[in-house]
Amino acid sequence: MKQRKARRIFAAATFGLFTNGLEKFDKAYEEGSLDAVLTTNLIYQTPELLQRPYYINCDMSKYIALMIDTLNHDGSISSILNPVDRIHHVINNYNNRSVKN
Repeated sequence: MKQRKARRIFAAATFGLFTNGLEKFDKAYEEGSLDAVLTTNLIYQTPELLQRPYYINCDMSKYIALMIDTLNHDGSISSILNPVDRIHHVINNYNNRSVKN
């Protein structure tokens, strides 16, 4: 990807199992061919993984808690699963902030 002029490269996965270890990721990071690895905390993460400088832990606790709470109150989780409104809200906030500057 760097050969195709990518400035930054991120690897992302919902469930980072890392069953073959972290050595290949360490090497890619040291060589500059990988900037960061992102996974959720929906499965166990080893302390070794959490200490890596390139690793970003995406905490899903609030999201899962919101889904459980909604379901416990017999609510619909469709608005939680569909991010369109939240994305528009973030874009509007960004655009409004840009106008003020």
